[in-house]
Amino acid sequence: MLRAVALMAVAMSLIPGGDTAGKLMAVELGVPPFFIAWSRFLIGALVLLPFVGVHGLSPAVLLDWRVILRGLLIVGGICSILTALQTEGLATVFGAFFIGPIISYFLSAWLLGETITPLRTVLLLVGFAGVLLVVKPGFGMTAGTGFALLAGAFYGGYLVASRWLSGVAAPKVLLLSQLLVGAVVLAPFGVASMPPVSLPLAGLVLTSALCSMLGNLLLIHVYARAEASLMAPFVYFQLIAATLLGYLVFGDLPDSLALTGLGLLILSGFASLAAVPKKTSRRTT
Repeated sequence: MLRAVALMAVAMSLIPGGDTAGKLMAVELGVPPFFIAWSRFLIGALVLLPFVGVHGLSPAVLLDWRVILRGLLIVGGICSILTALQTEGLATVFGAFFIGPIISYFLSAWLLGETITPLRTVLLLVGFAGVLLVVKPGFGMTAGTGFALLAGAFYGGYLVASRWLSGVAAPKVLLLSQLLVGAVVLAPFGVASMPPVSLPLAGLVLTSALCSMLGNLLLIHVYARAEASLMAPFVYFQLIAATLLGYLVFGDLPDSLALTGLGLLILSGFASLAAVPKKTSRRTT
């Protein structure tokens, strides 16, 4: 379980790293979000394909409606969050985005029959209160925060689908399937909005694609080993990484309330781990 938590922390750092590169493309270079999303899926698929191999691809898996649905969920989430990042800061976007773990937690219990307890539910809500301190309560109803909330809804469904399909195929095959779905679905929009090629653009495109791919690969590995409802609090590491990247890249320094919120996120995550019944811990290790 501790290994799963460590992998989750790394994955949750890589994913906002990819979105930071995407925000730089959108803000500094004026690149449309559909091209950023399409290039991310396309490059990720091309990089991962040699490691999976042609023989590792199964038409039955790639054409499974559940696999395609899961791919569409992450496509919707990435396109929505990249659109939100055009006008909103990293911390604000990821704060609104964190409706996703709440959705994942309760959908996992409803659809997958996973166990939830009152204590773990309270701790998850404490973590969400930490999010509110980071983003300063009240997300606002701007178009940007609206897209961030939509991204969180897509992402919550994707987290549940990842756990649902964890036994269908190997993690690398599942990741390749979502990359291929995104590359195909977004191809018309990505090609139509392709900007002039430049060295800075190429570097940011590669950073965005590779960080996103590696982060999601680790996420799939984690969800193959632990319940989605158990891992839900640790998704908050993504907000911690986003806040740090916002400061390092864009000079957005968190204030005392934000630091308090980050402390609550860490506390709720590790308290949730300690609150897991021993039987569940043995089963998911």
